[in-house]
Amino acid sequence: MSGHSKWSTIKRKKGALDAKRSKIFSKLIKEITVAVKEGGPDPDGNPRLRLAIANAKGQSMPKDNIERAINKGKDKDGASFTEVTYEGYLPHGIAVYVECTTDNLQRTVSNIRAIFNKYGGSLGTNGSLSYLFDRKGVFVVPKGDLDEEEFEMEVIDAGAEDIELDDNFFTITTAMEDFGPMMKKLEELGIEPETAELQRIPKDTKRLDLEEAQKIMKVIDLFEEDDDVQKVFHNLELTDEMIAEM
Repeated sequence: MSGHSKWSTIKRKKGALDAKRSKIFSKLIKEITVAVKEGGPDPDGNPRLRLAIANAKGQSMPKDNIERAINKGKDKDGASFTEVTYEGYLPHGIAVYVECTTDNLQRTVSNIRAIFNKYGGSLGTNGSLSYLFDRKGVFVVPKGDLDEEEFEMEVIDAGAEDIELDDNFFTITTAMEDFGPMMKKLEELGIEPETAELQRIPKDTKRLDLEEAQKIMKVIDLFEEDDDVQKVFHNLELTDEMIAEM
């Protein structure tokens, strides 16, 4: 299984048991709010909102929470969010790409820089790590009663570059430009993915020993726990040994 697919699997399993579910919900609410401010409250005419709602449902967010987030986005006097990315290195040359949504840029950059500095890393300039990652569409779909061969043929026609089945979930990877067509194909098939998102997939990964890798993953967790952080990507290779420890 490729590294990013392993991480998708780990995050899905962690999410099912995660005591910090409210943290997951707060990130999803922020995404819904931003989507509404950007493209309006009608999911039929706002693909980003439609996707955000689908992801919220995939995380079992109650319908009332989703509706409140949409109403929050419609409030013209509500907080205005800015989307920003930060790039840098952690020890052992591990590249980290952090995507944030914030209403206070000064607070966010201060928090992100503090984590890099405290754990022996360094915050770089925007664009300095872009060449290390490809933007890909990543879909996680429950297998359910789907016929594996038939389903794979359908999604290959829609632009799937990679399809992996693990623990009764398909992980489908597409080129960024095929993200929309894949969403449309799944809708046509009547399939609601558990998650569908654009991820930054490392072109090459770095392998560390277990102890070093665990230290890096603890820092990744610290980034993810920040309220302004939406997603964190990295180029640490996740070995089977590491996954067993997680």
